[in-house]
Amino acid sequence: MSAVVDLSNKPKIKGEKVVLRPFKDEDFPFIEECLKDTEIIKLTGSSPDFDRELILNWYATRNKQTDRLDLAIADKSQGFLVGEVVINLYDEKNHSMNFRILIGPRGRDRGLGTEATKLIIDYVFKNTTLNQLTLSVFDFNPRAKYVYEKVGFVIYGIDKNDLEYEGEWIDSINMKLTRENWINREKNPY
Repeated sequence: MSAVVDLSNKPKIKGEKVVLRPFKDEDFPFIEECLKDTEIIKLTGSSPDFDRELILNWYATRNKQTDRLDLAIADKSQGFLVGEVVINLYDEKNHSMNFRILIGPRGRDRGLGTEATKLIIDYVFKNTTLNQLTLSVFDFNPRAKYVYEKVGFVIYGIDKNDLEYEGEWIDSINMKLTRENWINREKNPY
């Protein structure tokens, strides 16, 4: 990992509706609720079966990571975790990283995911030298795709039949947001 992409600082980023912050021990019941949510399982291609202790230990180490940024999304009005944002998987060739977001049932349909996405993208491009952020979204998740396009991500490829869900094959849409496009968005906001 290049020293210019040191993600050891785990910031607290405040928006109008959400606060992105390092994980706390008291977040785990809310994380567990998110990971067991049927919509999240479907839209992320995850399994409903997981080792609770393993997941608890994994989240307990997120704040110590220097090569990735994992932040809790806390609902500002309620004070509890409703999801997470993650910047990970450094790609040295393109000087880019992957972005992903997860919004649990308590955080949906209120614009929290959109705001969290904007906040983390702004933070990354203002505080690192990364050239771009990339992501993949399953084709049966139009709500997420809409948010990503709204903040400036563009499609650059499709992985056909990437996930089998209930006997049907689902494509994965690959998207990216370059620093240049982000700068242009900053000049002409959303």
